[in-house]
Amino acid sequence: MVAVHHRYATVNGHRLFYREAGPADAPTIVLLHGFPTSSHMYRHLIPALADRYHVVAPDYLGAGASDAPPVGEFTYTFDALAELTQGLLDQLGLTEFALYIQDFGSPVGLRIATANPGRVTAIVTQNGNAYVEGLGAGLPQKLAAGTLTEDDLRAMVTLEATKGQYLDGSPDPELVSPDVWIHDQALLDRPGAAETQMALLADYHHNIGLYPKFHEYFRTSQVPVLAVWGGNDEIFIADGARAYARDLPDAEIHLLDAGHFALETHLDTIAGYIRGFLGRVLS
Repeated sequence: MVAVHHRYATVNGHRLFYREAGPADAPTIVLLHGFPTSSHMYRHLIPALADRYHVVAPDYLGAGASDAPPVGEFTYTFDALAELTQGLLDQLGLTEFALYIQDFGSPVGLRIATANPGRVTAIVTQNGNAYVEGLGAGLPQKLAAGTLTEDDLRAMVTLEATKGQYLDGSPDPELVSPDVWIHDQALLDRPGAAETQMALLADYHHNIGLYPKFHEYFRTSQVPVLAVWGGNDEIFIADGARAYARDLPDAEIHLLDAGHFALETHLDTIAGYIRGFLGRVLS
């Protein structure tokens, strides 16, 4: 059994939670979670990688077991999440690391990468969008345009929406444990938690304006990228995976018969792709 440590660090006065496993002297991979979850989404991936890699999976401020100051006391933006997350990595002494980015993890991780191009050894993107082609119809388009209404935002933090993110596009919904959406929704239902996530959803459109900066980083760095994507995702659609090849001709792209949270149904496949990819590019 792989030992997974559950730890805290204080960054800029905020207590951040993170999971850590694997040999400290092994290459590091940092797992950045999506919405509406936390590092809990990586509970199975961490031990699948930690025999060979040093794995760190933080919870953003306002998510999981990290501090969650109310909206009136902290301005929740993706800039702020990236700054705090990078502060945690700095405090842990991580001078080089690969990134796994999913959903919210993409704008957080790519801010860190563009600010520290020499420190990022590789990127694994699992439905971590960085291209307008990857935005699905309906709410994702409104999310990107910054035109979500209060009713839209409220609807996105309900049990129905949380459950839908796990089940929509899944080839066999019975493979997805109800524990995942029950866990996430319980955290969302804490006092003030929904407002925290709504503030980030309302800020999401600022990420789109950074896409050209992200693309320039890809072109100039040619950072090794593995795009392993739930191809049935209706939020960040399969064209978002294919688009990486425009700036990164050597990007390795795999579309899976899975939805947004592909790890819930394709853990072994994704872990296998990651181990093969990192084994090649970090050797």
